[in-house]
Amino acid sequence: MGAKVNLDFYTGTDFYSDGDVEDDLLEIVKKTDDYSDVLASDTRWPILYHLSPIRQNIINWYPFKEAASCLEIGGGCGAITGALCESLSEVKVVELSKRRAMINYERHKHYDNLEIIIANLNDIKFEQKFDYITLNGVLEYAGSFTKSDEPYKDFLTQIKKYLKPDGKLIIAIENRYGLKYFS
Repeated sequence: MGAKVNLDFYTGTDFYSDGDVEDDLLEIVKKTDDYSDVLASDTRWPILYHLSPIRQNIINWYPFKEAASCLEIGGGCGAITGALCESLSEVKVVELSKRRAMINYERHKHYDNLEIIIANLNDIKFEQKFDYITLNGVLEYAGSFTKSDEPYKDFLTQIKKYLKPDGKLIIAIENRYGLKYFS
C-alpha cells in the first residue's frame, strides 16, 4: 500500500524552497535509496543537508513509546521522516512545499504508516490528537507563515491543541552548530 500524499489543502503555491537543486534532489531519490555515491561526489550543501543520514541523529535517540503517533510539522525533504516512521505507528507530515513533499514521499513511499499533507498548518484542522509533534527547523520561521500580531505564540498555541494530554513537543532550532552551517 505505501505512504499517502494528501493534496486536499494545497493552494498551488509553494512557500519555501532551496531553489532548483530540489529538482536534482527529486531525481536522486527517485533513482536510489543509497545516497553514499551522491554524497561523495556532489559538493552542493543542499545535497549534503537533505540526504545525509547524519540528520537522523537529531531524533533517532529519542525513546518513543510504542504504538504512538506523530505530527511532523515542516518535514521538508524527509531527513528525519524515515526515522520517525521506523519508531512510530503513525506519522503525519505537514509540508508547505509540494516539491519538497514529493522528495519526502519518494524517499519514504514504502512506509504504510506515513501520510504527507501538502499545506500550511494554519489551513488545516486536525480532529486527531498526537503523542508527539516535531518542529525541526520550523519554529524560527513561524513569523513567515503565521499571520498574527504574535505569530510564534499563536503557532505554539495552535500546535498544543493537537497534542494528547501527555503528548510531547520536540523542537530543534537551526543554530550555528548545525550540519547546514558546517557545510
